[in-house]
Amino acid sequence: MKRPFLFFLLPILLLIIAEVLSVYFIMPFPGSQLGLAETEAGPASLGRVELGYWLHKNIGWMRVVGLLLLAYPAFLIISKPRRVWQRYVAGILLLAYGVVLYQVNMEMMADHMFLQPIHKRVVPMSENKIPLNKLVVGFESMGEATAYPLQLIGYHHQVRDTVGGESIMVTYCTVCRTGRVFSPLVRGQADEFRLVGMDHFNAMFEDKRTGSWWRQATGEAIVGPLKGQSLTELTGRQMTLGEWAAEHPNTHVLQADPTFAEEFEHMKAYDRGLSKGKLTRRDSASWKPKSWVIGVERAGFSKAYDWNTLETKRILSDVVGGEPLVLTMAPDSVSFGAWSRRVGVQTLNFQYANKKLTDKETGSVWTWRGHCIAGSLAGRHLASIPKAHQEFWHSWRSFHPDTKQYDPGN
Repeated sequence: MKRPFLFFLLPILLLIIAEVLSVYFIMPFPGSQLGLAETEAGPASLGRVELGYWLHKNIGWMRVVGLLLLAYPAFLIISKPRRVWQRYVAGILLLAYGVVLYQVNMEMMADHMFLQPIHKRVVPMSENKIPLNKLVVGFESMGEATAYPLQLIGYHHQVRDTVGGESIMVTYCTVCRTGRVFSPLVRGQADEFRLVGMDHFNAMFEDKRTGSWWRQATGEAIVGPLKGQSLTELTGRQMTLGEWAAEHPNTHVLQADPTFAEEFEHMKAYDRGLSKGKLTRRDSASWKPKSWVIGVERAGFSKAYDWNTLETKRILSDVVGGEPLVLTMAPDSVSFGAWSRRVGVQTLNFQYANKKLTDKETGSVWTWRGHCIAGSLAGRHLASIPKAHQEFWHSWRSFHPDTKQYDPGN
């Protein structure tokens, strides 16, 4: 071999580049994800993720081939170098590859950065240590209820649990502010999932059986053998623990695993949008990439409602997908509800005045939870709109490119 250094240099550089790109395309490095304002292309723009997926699935044989290709040139350079400096450069590059290999696979992979609870404790309210003003994603099934604090699931990204005999997967992405509850059944069988990276700044999970990658905000498999399939979304509701407990006195609450005390401390201000990181901090202005919105899906239609407008007006009435609905704000100004305005054959129109929510048709008084407490409709309940989520505007419009924006003037 006349030029062993060249035959060594090419495969070692390709190996280093392949290792870096395998994590670069699926983690929030500069330029690796679409910018927060660069969402016009929509989530169909998956080139980065598809390339990352290909590298993820093929990196094993690429390592073997690359190491085999550079083995003989490396031997010649080390044992019989044509120039002494080549031996040192080769050694430095081998060391660099080892460092990159370790960093990429042991430090930078998403499931190594954000770990699952080691000591998972779900306790009744009598044993609860979570403050009542903390936001939670609550889930109820068969008369049983459990609350999952955002401060905890925001770090873990997913927590598996069983509520009312139903297996659930509670997920959260802090960069999108998306809380979702899914059934972990894939093709009728319970599967295991690990956090694998991000797409359009949204968390992705990989299922254990097929290796498909699933988007957290929508539950859709975007690459892999199950591409196009979706996990069944279950109804989770976001509100303060105090409001959830008032509604579900028998609720259990996920507690903080002391193993991750430092990580949870970093999430302390996240609930109210006061995080230090620019990817998770709220923009208090309206309709900015990091502004809060409530997104509603109904019958194939979607619409976004500005959080500031709801906070000011306390209720917003509209029609989405043919369903008349009302969004309500709780007295704490951080909990909210989404309800159908239909009561039997009647469609109600609501007004909020003097800190009282009433319908114009009968003058009955309602709570923000959709319960009528006085008037001719006393005892009636508004039906919940299941797919109504608070999240960042950049996230909602990325994954709902056809969404409409609510205009309070119309």
